[in-house]
Amino acid sequence: MKFGKEFKSQMVPEWEEAYMNYDYLKTLLKDIHDFNHKHKPHPTAPTLKRTMTLYRTFSGLTRRYSNSTSPTTKVSGEAGHGDIEDQVILVTAVDHEHNHHPHQLDKNLDHRYETKFLMSSEKGAEYELVYFRRLDDEINKVNKFYKSKVEEVMKEADLLNKQMDALIAFRIKIENPDGTNHHFVNWSVEMTKLASDVAAAVSQTSPRVTSPQTNSLLSPTGTSRSNSRSSNVSREAMPHMDAIKEIEQSLEEQSEESGDDVVLNGTRVISSTSTTVSETKAKKMDVSRPASLDVLDRVTISNTLETPRSTIKGILNVNKNNDIVFGRENLQKVELQLQRAFIEFYQKLRLLKSYSFLNILAFSKIMKKYDKITSRNASKSYLHMVDNSYIGSYDGVTRLMERVEATFIKHFTNANHSKGISILRPAAKRERHRTTFSLGFFAGCGLALLASLILIVRARNILGMDGSTIYMETLFPLYSLFGFIVLHMLMYAINVYAWRRYRVNYPFIFGFKQGTELGYREVFLISSALATLALASVLANLDMEMNKHTKDYKTLTELVPLILVIFVFLVTVCPFNIVYRSSRYFLLVCFFHCICAPFYKVLLPDFFLADQLTSQVQAIRSIEYYICYYGGGGFKSRDSSCKKTGVFKVFNFIIASIPYSFRLFQCLRRLFEEKDRMQGYNALKYFSTIVAVAIRAAYKLNDTTAWLVLALLSSIISAVVSTCWDIVIDWGLFQSNSRNRFLRDKLLVPQQNVYFGAIVLNILLRFAWLQSIFDFKLPFLHMEAMVTIFACLEIIRRGMWNFFRLENEHLNNVGKYRAFKSVPLPFNYDEDDDDKDE
Repeated sequence: MKFGKEFKSQMVPEWEEAYMNYDYLKTLLKDIHDFNHKHKPHPTAPTLKRTMTLYRTFSGLTRRYSNSTSPTTKVSGEAGHGDIEDQVILVTAVDHEHNHHPHQLDKNLDHRYETKFLMSSEKGAEYELVYFRRLDDEINKVNKFYKSKVEEVMKEADLLNKQMDALIAFRIKIENPDGTNHHFVNWSVEMTKLASDVAAAVSQTSPRVTSPQTNSLLSPTGTSRSNSRSSNVSREAMPHMDAIKEIEQSLEEQSEESGDDVVLNGTRVISSTSTTVSETKAKKMDVSRPASLDVLDRVTISNTLETPRSTIKGILNVNKNNDIVFGRENLQKVELQLQRAFIEFYQKLRLLKSYSFLNILAFSKIMKKYDKITSRNASKSYLHMVDNSYIGSYDGVTRLMERVEATFIKHFTNANHSKGISILRPAAKRERHRTTFSLGFFAGCGLALLASLILIVRARNILGMDGSTIYMETLFPLYSLFGFIVLHMLMYAINVYAWRRYRVNYPFIFGFKQGTELGYREVFLISSALATLALASVLANLDMEMNKHTKDYKTLTELVPLILVIFVFLVTVCPFNIVYRSSRYFLLVCFFHCICAPFYKVLLPDFFLADQLTSQVQAIRSIEYYICYYGGGGFKSRDSSCKKTGVFKVFNFIIASIPYSFRLFQCLRRLFEEKDRMQGYNALKYFSTIVAVAIRAAYKLNDTTAWLVLALLSSIISAVVSTCWDIVIDWGLFQSNSRNRFLRDKLLVPQQNVYFGAIVLNILLRFAWLQSIFDFKLPFLHMEAMVTIFACLEIIRRGMWNFFRLENEHLNNVGKYRAFKSVPLPFNYDEDDDDKDE
């Protein structure tokens, strides 16, 4: 794979615009190449040419070999070796005013770089001038973005530090509920004594350093070996060696922050400082003390796990008890929340490190291409500037990653290194061959069974038999439920494939845990397996009806659909780790949040699932028919008369409004919580749909002209509003002043006709509900078949809507460079609340 494609595939999708524009710089190099090729000088007859003039001052026999560096200019501040007339570029750093922030690098790293092309008098130099101007824009853009993200993670690191202080104090409080710290006092005394012994041993073996220029290396391993037998460490104090390691680690951190010591490849370089041995002992004694419990007086435990009960209390303004309850259960909750926060924070650091590495590599590749095309040697000086820039020289992210790893392994995995690293760095999800094989197997079985069903129906003229009408009214609605589910899963699999192809970060948008998201192969596998089971049950039912030996057991044959539904339900709620348990659990949680819509904070997966349910109204009605058919005992005589009762008709339309009610309550919750006016308009949209459904129900019960007009008007208003909302708000199209007419500025699909086709198709399918009002009938199709076809069209429309909806969400994340999830922290500090109030 070429570097350009590899570079794009490794990008963080939400940061794509912040990376170096490698493709654009390649087009500039292509212009340079084309110009040079067009104006290439004609070859002359080969003659002996002298590479050095005969009249230049003699420089000795070996001097020309002593300097092998290229005559290109170094970055400003580094001496160049060539003559000024032989230099290609001159890179300078321009200072600009800025404010100092915590963890900010030195001022000499906050520069804006400018490159001066020194060969501007040559032919085609304007092309190279443009190239270096754009190259400078890219390095300055990358530096600025990287610096802003580093400052963000450093601020978050400070927050995690405070959280860890509270967690350690919480643990101490749990271990000593009575507040006595006798064990810690004795522990401190032993550690102080042991620290003095270790300091004495180190002072005997460590050479004196008199100046910063004569640094000495202190190997922890070598010191341990040379002093293991001579030190005065008592056997009784050996259990506290871990504490001494913690002291040394803390001192190393303090030294790194103060600039006294430097750590290189695991070896400490001890520089000369004015710190005396007594000061070092004092520091060690201070670190050896247990964490202060005073921090617990300034923190409260935040309620991150929202429940309907807590929501109702918040609405009723019931006084909340913010006092910390010191118990094992609360400690486990806090540890779990902090563990998630550390995992997400570590992923941020990994993305930042990858961002730095990829951009530096891209600058190296593009400059080597420039050297190759122009036959110059300008890459060395420019890449030297890149290495000295913020993104090339700042290693704080790497050091912070190491510290996060050490903290996580010690405090959350009981010092199990392999377990901690496996949690922080989960293995990439691999495509399994058995998944592909199973997909092909079940897909083949499903297609074969479908072909068999069609041939049996045609060969035996089942639709022309006397009992065909009864079959279509009783059993067909039962099996159509599986058809709706399978079709929706197929559309979702197509969505996943399209999202991956056009680099829509759907796992991040939905909030899937890394490595647990289903790919399109897995979704195809589940849908094909379910289709195989459903088709096999249909064929089994028909075979038992036509078989003379089983024809008398009609009651048992009627139970086949119910058995299949029960089986699918049990697999869905199965607690064992089979059939993608994490995905099933995620789906069930989102469904529960939809049911309890106003009592839970609304997240994107919740309202996305509720939108899917609005397109599965007919499937929900099929579930109602299951209850009616089997609960009322109609299956014993194949009687569907329960569908004609008034109660069933009323509930038939009440059930149709339930998914829209979910979305209505979700919009109202977001309106009151986020104060977003658009959510109020969205709630009105769903309310208009509920009104239209209610009026259509009244029209079905009272078939009069007045109710027909009301049903038609309300449905048209609802459909027009919903269609406009889909296209303008959900898809983000028809933006004013867009460079893509009638669309938006950014399009992931390069063919604009795809968007226009989707708009037209969405409008046509939106008005498919007209069939339910005017009762369109075809002579060769049963009414149940007509209803099923229009329900499938709505599912297809929803699948199309899904792609463009998530595309728009992804582009919003790209515009805001939003690539991280916000993880709630367990502890709230009182001073933070005071800052918010101010």
